[in-house]
Amino acid sequence: MNSLIRKVWGSVTNRSGSSSGSDRISNPNPTSEYDRFLQMMYIQTSSTGEFDRIPIDILMQIFRILGPRESARLRAVCKSWKFLVSDNRLWIYFLQNQPEQWDSIFFSETHLRSGFPLQAFPTQMHDLSYMHIYGQRVEVPGALIIDGGSGYCKYGWSKYNSPSGRSATFLEFGNIESPMPSRLRHFFSTICNRMQVRTSTQPIVVSIPLCHYDDTESARGSRKQLKDAIYSTLFDMNVPAVCAINQATLALFAARRISGIVVNVGFHQTSVVPILHGKVMHKVGVEVVGMGALKLTGFLKDRMQQNNIAFDSLYTVRTLKENLCYVALDYEAELAKNTQASFAVSSNSWFTLSKERFQTGEILFQPRMAGVQAMGLHQAVALCMDHCHDAELTGDDNWYRTVVLAGGSACLPGLAARLEKELYGLLPKPMCSGIRVIPPPNGTDSAWFGAKLVSSLSTFPTSWCITKKQYRGLSKRKLTW
Repeated sequence: MNSLIRKVWGSVTNRSGSSSGSDRISNPNPTSEYDRFLQMMYIQTSSTGEFDRIPIDILMQIFRILGPRESARLRAVCKSWKFLVSDNRLWIYFLQNQPEQWDSIFFSETHLRSGFPLQAFPTQMHDLSYMHIYGQRVEVPGALIIDGGSGYCKYGWSKYNSPSGRSATFLEFGNIESPMPSRLRHFFSTICNRMQVRTSTQPIVVSIPLCHYDDTESARGSRKQLKDAIYSTLFDMNVPAVCAINQATLALFAARRISGIVVNVGFHQTSVVPILHGKVMHKVGVEVVGMGALKLTGFLKDRMQQNNIAFDSLYTVRTLKENLCYVALDYEAELAKNTQASFAVSSNSWFTLSKERFQTGEILFQPRMAGVQAMGLHQAVALCMDHCHDAELTGDDNWYRTVVLAGGSACLPGLAARLEKELYGLLPKPMCSGIRVIPPPNGTDSAWFGAKLVSSLSTFPTSWCITKKQYRGLSKRKLTW
């Protein structure tokens, strides 16, 4: 016991210089301080109860040095130890020192841990034991995440901080025509082979691009058919548990929200999706704008050709879009500015753009610039908000005033600020109050990170995944996620 105290005290004094507040222990004379420390505790090897004499701030330092596993294992040392080691603040400290951000952990464990359908009023912090949550999260098996977008697929392990690989999507999820099962199997098998994982060993979380937006019987049947095809294909591949959630909902989770409007700038088109408590509100209406990343790239390509700017491929144009283009807060004012900037796509190919830089993103708000007869993005979002307001779906009429951007082209600088400004100018004053537009929380990987939150939960996979046996029991019911 004495050797343990010496070890702990040595660690405390070494850290005292960088500690602050109640955690700081001054150390003008290490030898005399250590002697006083031993005298203060009256350590007797025959009685562990003497630990109760240790001041609380010293005990907390001991806990932090021992770490979570040892602190929990030694709960029988004394009454003070047992009491303090169950304190949520200690385990919040341990969780804050995990690779995952603490606010993400707090959001997921208070809003998502019970599974779907989500609770309208999530569990409060004082109702949770973070010591129990910490122990559960350590034991979570994790999952293989497959975020199959309409343009690019991101895949990887949930235990990592970013996707392990990316590739062009070679399966259009929205196409439910035959032979969908064989195409799905080829898609999932290819990803698993690239990840070098046996399908029988790991749960899989799949993000599904939104398709069939209407609330008609045909659209509902198509959505169910697509989800059933995904589940049946993966279970035929002996996957132990599967969780399939639409991309818009996952992007909302990544922004630490369970309700709001997600504006997903996809590869071919942009969707404006109202989500309440994690469920897409098809009854309210999903707005669709026929402008996506491909249209933006094509518009920039045309402008470069008109200005005699030579380029090798669409890859060059897309790279310039991602690195030089932005959205102007005031389009007319921007036309009068000098906006010239250059970027090197490769070591020997420099490109200089000027007005093309902000005109490319402007077609989201003025589609006619690109020859598209459609409403602007701000008009689609305003229309969706108006429908949400009229629907009166919940006592909280602010849920739809949070707008979360998602998708690669949604990362264009200035898009969030411009959309927010346009909404304030377009909607009536009573509806404008509290509107906030949030840029993609994790850039192009927002849906992937939303899936990571789900697959890192202390209750995963039981709260969100469906096993083959459960799926057979649910096969005659609609899967609404």
